[in-house]
Amino acid sequence: MKHQMTGNAGLFHIAWELTRRGWIVMPTVRNARGADLYAAPFDNEEAVIPIQSKALSKRAAVPLGTDLGRLRSPWWIITLGANDDNPVCYVLTLDEVKTLASRDNGKNRAYWLEAKDYRKPEFREAWHRLT
Repeated sequence: MKHQMTGNAGLFHIAWELTRRGWIVMPTVRNARGADLYAAPFDNEEAVIPIQSKALSKRAAVPLGTDLGRLRSPWWIITLGANDDNPVCYVLTLDEVKTLASRDNGKNRAYWLEAKDYRKPEFREAWHRLT
């Protein structure tokens, strides 16, 4: 339950941030395959972008699954401290997520996006990158 609340907090924080920057935002059904929300600039509804939201309550690696080829959304936003009063968002492209991903040596050989890789100044609160 706590995990789902963190996910919702991150998702709606992203929606709030984008809305106040002039985007129209529509969340998808939770646990649906693919994007967690779709956003379009207020003045160009044809320029819709799918966004994957990953919300964390504390600094941690983001799980990416066992096959990077299954990752779809062109934009990823990682919300760190999603349950806090002042969460911080990191805005990355899908290509950056795949490039920065590391693979563990465990049984499943899962991929992860380590905190040191997404917590870079160029990604922090970089809402201007969304196009």
